[in-house]
Parts: sequence; structure tokens; C-alpha cells
Amino acid sequence: MMRIDLAKRGARADRKSSEVRAILRGAGLRPTRQRVALAEILFSDGNRHISAEGLHEEAMTHRVPVSLATVYNTLHQFTEAGLLREVAVDGSKTYFDTNTDDHHHFFIEGENRIVDIPVSGLRVEDLPEPIPGMEIARVDIIVRLRRAAD
Repeated sequence: MMRIDLAKRGARADRKSSEVRAILRGAGLRPTRQRVALAEILFSDGNRHISAEGLHEEAMTHRVPVSLATVYNTLHQFTEAGLLREVAVDGSKTYFDTNTDDHHHFFIEGENRIVDIPVSGLRVEDLPEPIPGMEIARVDIIVRLRRAAD
């Protein structure tokens, strides 16, 4: 999977934009001004988990004029193109993960925070046979954590 690793390169803003445009084109997406701006915000700090609302807030902080609906649409387009991975915690909480490799997550209740589980920290075995005509695409495990009582 292609990675957007802009922070580690220390690239200037114009180089970042041209790299992001190339990556979006490579993923089959037209590099519109809003997509480029949101991708720069999303991928400039390495791997992370973010909600649409969180990205919208960051966009406003960076003075990127974009509606929350456009942020949702862009995140779903990036996910369909393989640039993001959607992590649904429950029916009302969805996060987007810039790390698209196979891995699982901790969800820290009360903080509404997602943390990657190290790949070596969990093994999934004895999966059921899929129903006829279907295949297992991916297994997502979310382990919910809460602060221990003193």
C-alpha cells in the first residue's frame, strides 16, 4: 500500500502538495483543492486515528474552508481508494486510520481514543467458514479499555 509520509521528509509546502496530488491521482482520485488540503492535514503527522469531526476542526484551524459533509465524503472516498481504513467502534463512533496495514485496535472508553494493538500482540485463529460464495475480507478486533478503579 502506498504511504503518504510527508512529515519525515521535511518537504516544503509546494512539494507536499505535488506529492499529495500524485498520490491522489495514483489512487484514482482527482486532486481537488479540498482533497489536497485535507490529505495534507491527515497524513502530515504519521499514522493516526481521527474522526470526521476532528478533521473538520483541524481544517478550520488551518483555515481550510470545508463543510463537515465534504470532510465525511472525502474520508469515505479516501477509504474506498485504499488510502484510509475505517474503524467503526459502534453505531455512532467511526474513526479513520491512516495505517492501512492489517492490525487491531484498543478503544479507550471515556477518552474516545483509538490506539493500535501491536501486530505481535494478538493472534486470530479458528475463524468460521464463510457462507457459500463469500470470503473473509478482513477481521477487525476492537478491545475496549477503561481506567482501572483505584
